[in-house]
Amino acid sequence: MCSSRSDQQQAAALCRRRRKRRRRNPEVCEPLTRSSRLSSDIIRSCSSNMADIWQDAMDHAVATARRAGEVVREALQDDRKVMTKSSSVDLVTQTDQKVEQLIIQSVKEKFPTHSFIGEESVAAGEASVLTDHPTWIIDPIDGTTNFVHTFPFVAVCIGFSVNKQVEFGVVYSCLEDKMFSARRGKGAFCNGQPLQVSEQKDIKQSIIATEFGSSRDPEAVDKIFSSLRNILCIPVHGVRGAGSAAINMCLVASGCVEAYYEMGIHIWDVAASSLIVSEAGGVLMDVEGGEVDLMSRRIIAANSRAIAERLVKEIDSFSLPRDDAPPPPLKP
Repeated sequence: MCSSRSDQQQAAALCRRRRKRRRRNPEVCEPLTRSSRLSSDIIRSCSSNMADIWQDAMDHAVATARRAGEVVREALQDDRKVMTKSSSVDLVTQTDQKVEQLIIQSVKEKFPTHSFIGEESVAAGEASVLTDHPTWIIDPIDGTTNFVHTFPFVAVCIGFSVNKQVEFGVVYSCLEDKMFSARRGKGAFCNGQPLQVSEQKDIKQSIIATEFGSSRDPEAVDKIFSSLRNILCIPVHGVRGAGSAAINMCLVASGCVEAYYEMGIHIWDVAASSLIVSEAGGVLMDVEGGEVDLMSRRIIAANSRAIAERLVKEIDSFSLPRDDAPPPPLKP
């Protein structure tokens, strides 16, 4: 909380005096007096209070994700009109679009100057560009194919980035009623309980999560199965997949699996859950090693650097068009 009004008035008066002195003689530095120390304390206190705007935004994200989850659950009781995007297995429903609009509209009412990257908005032609501006990164239904088939792993994902850094992430596994959340520097939680990655150090005693993605290009499929074969033959205890990148990453954060990797995901699939993994003590890495780039559409999320680096050795990687790549020119 900021200091009292009288203290603020003293600080304001002090600042005015200091500005006048600097204008008269800009090279003179005022000594640190009790009043200037008081001013510094007030500034630090008020700056801390200003930072709470992101907590306010996170609270709004949690509430909005829960509302969105109710829409998803209700839609499961109705006929689901299924459409396709990039391929016959890249599915979208009216519920995806309805939920994204619900989230964006709710956020715009409270934070009208903020920017958005939304899966369905990008599919409709909007740019996928991450800037320093406060940006909400939204996947209205991560696991649309699961949703279509009532396979019970479907998540509403809301990430929030400032200066190209994710500040908080919310993943609501709405059919399980599990609310995963994290705020930078403050830990990761599921339904209010702290999350911690597995302490398993031996990859041969590990479960690895992955997905096959929506690409059916034979060369990409060959590399996906080559990676799977290499990892299975380490050998590991097993390979699993929930059908949702966000939920797979939350399983890493929960200590249920030791790592997750995939090539072909998008920034809206992993922005929120990337912070949940990090705040639970995990690591993020590109599939070829090095720092992860959320726009690259490739990721490893693991409980430790050692497990991640071992996976790098086994993954037969390939590159995909970046999420922030300019759209292809229109055909004449």
